[in-house]
Amino acid sequence: MSKLYIVPTPIGNLKDMTFRTIEVLKKVDLILAEDTRTSGKLLKHFDIATPSQSHHMHNEHKTVDGLIQKLKSGMRMALISDAGTPAISDPGFLLTRACIENNIEVDCLPGATAFVPALVNSGFPNDKFVFEGFLPVKKGRQTRLLLLAEETRTIIFYESPHKLIKTLTHFCEYFGENRPVSVSRELTKLYEETIRGTAKEVLEHYSNKPPKGEIVIIVGGKP
Repeated sequence: MSKLYIVPTPIGNLKDMTFRTIEVLKKVDLILAEDTRTSGKLLKHFDIATPSQSHHMHNEHKTVDGLIQKLKSGMRMALISDAGTPAISDPGFLLTRACIENNIEVDCLPGATAFVPALVNSGFPNDKFVFEGFLPVKKGRQTRLLLLAEETRTIIFYESPHKLIKTLTHFCEYFGENRPVSVSRELTKLYEETIRGTAKEVLEHYSNKPPKGEIVIIVGGKP
C-alpha cells in the first residue's frame, strides 16, 4: 500500500537514531534524500540497503509530480533530510502537501529537531514561541526584523556560522543590546556548546571566537 514516511535523522550523534527509523528505512521501496552522499554514510552505518534518490530544494518542484505517480502505483517512500526532521527549514512541504491532495497516506515519525533542545537549553519561556527558521538574506530582512522586534514570545532562528555575527549585530540594532539571547552550536556533537547573555554580550563572544558548525539562536521576547 502506498505511503510516504517523513523520517527524522540524527542532527549529529548517530546514537539518536531510533529503532523505528531503521525499520522504516529498511522496508520502504525508495528513500528520498536531500544529499545522497551525506545520507549514504548514515545508511551504510546502519546496514540500510534501500535505494535512494536525490530530493532537495533545487529539484523538488520538478520531481513532485513524478514521485506522486510512483506512490500512486503502490510504492512506499521515506523522505529524509541531511539532519533533523524534513520540512523544518528543509525540503518536504511540497511533497507532503501533494500526497495529501492525492489521498496518499503520510506518516511522520517523531525524532530529532535542532530547535527543541536549543529552546529548552536557553532557559527562556517555552510555553509559547515563534519559529522563524532562517532570516531573509537581503530582500525583506529589515521588514522582518522590525516586525519581530515587537514579538513578545520567545523567537527561534537557524543561522549559518559565517552569518552569525551579522545576525547578532542586527539583533542589537533592532531588538536592543540588552535583549536576552542564547546560541546553541553543534548540538549532540562532541563540541556542543550554548552561550547565553545579552545580544551585545553574545556578539562580543563570537566576535572574539568565530563560530563553527550548525547554529540555533533563541531570542527572548520583548518585555
